Amino acid sequence: MIIAIGANHHGYEVREMLIELLRQCGHEVLDFGVGDDRPVDYPDVAATVARKVGRKEADRGILISGSGLGMCIAANKVSGVRAVLCHDGMTAEMSRRHNDANVLCLAAGMVGENFIRHIVVTWINAPFDGGCYSRQVEKIALLECGDVPQSEDRP
Repeated sequence: MIIAIGANHHGYEVREMLIELLRQCGHEVLDFGVGDDRPVDYPDVAATVARKVGRKEADRGILISGSGLGMCIAANKVSGVRAVLCHDGMTAEMSRRHNDANVLCLAAGMVGENFIRHIVVTWINAPFDGGCYSRQVEKIALLECGDVPQSEDRP
């Protein structure tokens, strides 16, 4: 799997640890920095990684910042991206199984590195369940195009 990764200055140390972990697991990593603690605007990093995923130049993306919140908001502005902020293994797994999430946002300042490893491995390995969830993910894509999906079973 090709995984694009990026962090702002609050997440650069976690980014370095995750690059090593992902490569040990056999994944190709596209690294979009940053490599030190000099301030950088998180929307710039989020946009770079999200565009790689949205254009299908990467299978998935991982973004790391202090809280992960702004990264998630920014990444979700890119067409084709379903970014999620996960703080535990269950939300990581369900984001893949039910939402086919393709960008994982992490809070380097709120979750320890061992727990982050667990979240990432869980998220990477969890499959998309498809079925009724495929229809729901398709409706999300319609929203990106400005269409408002209508439910077949509710008025």
